[in-house]
Amino acid sequence: MAQPQPLSSESLIEHLHWRYATKVFDATQAIPPATWDALEECLALTPSSYGLQPWKFLVIRDPALRAELRPHSWNQSQITDASHLVVLLSRRQITLEDVDRLITATASARELDPAQLEVYRGMIQRDLVEGPRSQAIGQWASNQVYIALGNLMTCAALLGVDTCPIEGFSPPDYDRILNLEGTPYHSSVVCALGYRSPEDKYSSLAKVRYPLSELIETR
Repeated sequence: MAQPQPLSSESLIEHLHWRYATKVFDATQAIPPATWDALEECLALTPSSYGLQPWKFLVIRDPALRAELRPHSWNQSQITDASHLVVLLSRRQITLEDVDRLITATASARELDPAQLEVYRGMIQRDLVEGPRSQAIGQWASNQVYIALGNLMTCAALLGVDTCPIEGFSPPDYDRILNLEGTPYHSSVVCALGYRSPEDKYSSLAKVRYPLSELIETR
């Protein structure tokens, strides 16, 4: 694939300054289908450790279902008013079947004999399936999901779409309502997407960020 034309540095920073955690969405304005298709591709293209992709993304469009979720989300209006609501799920466990699925997909995509990937397969197995990290695999998978969240929010900003990441919700209640109990996945974090309302006072507030000199150290 040919290298695409990069954004200018100025344009990138402008988009990131424009982005903020939207508190009030315009409930009448929907994300165009082509734009949403691109954002779904952005989710799918998110990098993950080992390439395992220990996630699933539920796009909640049903108004009744959103209304049911809202009381378990600190009654935040973004749940029902945003154009799109995504519940980002993470894997409860990583199994040998998950590893084999990745090896099969990799061999197919790169026209390899799966035997050529046996060392890589063993590395993942010893680390995530049998090693010490297997005891905290839920946290590992949740960390991976946050990479997807950040990627989604940045890509949305570049397309002029507003977002609000939401941790203020009850994962057990979401899992119950979304019929996730007993499945390989559970709710990790939520993201509302759409377009800001002109009534959202937070859209005009200055960003509060610590100086680069305090945040970035070069050694």
